[in-house]
Amino acid sequence: MATRGGDPVGFAMGRVAAQEAEVLTLAVHPAARRGGAGAALMRALMTAAAQRGASDMFLEVSEQNAAARRLYARLGATEAGRRRRYYPDGSDALVLRLALSPCGAAPGA
Repeated sequence: MATRGGDPVGFAMGRVAAQEAEVLTLAVHPAARRGGAGAALMRALMTAAAQRGASDMFLEVSEQNAAARRLYARLGATEAGRRRRYYPDGSDALVLRLALSPCGAAPGA
């Protein structure tokens, strides 16, 4: 959970199976966006996953969620696949991959 002034501003949840991790959800309160909480939550997930032996992390995001896509790109995510018309509005889901280093960060990030 990310906090600001002791108040929760976001949370993230993931899981690890064998050498792969998956981001199940990441949410940041709208008033706290663009303040680094999302990146901090992702880095915490990446570190925890790497400590549990994961070498790759996967997540999906709507192709129309530009802010989230920028965040994931800054962390080193690359497109690994696409789920056509996945969301109710007809938009595609992008499947993204992050390569994890033993310390959790994407190599070179």
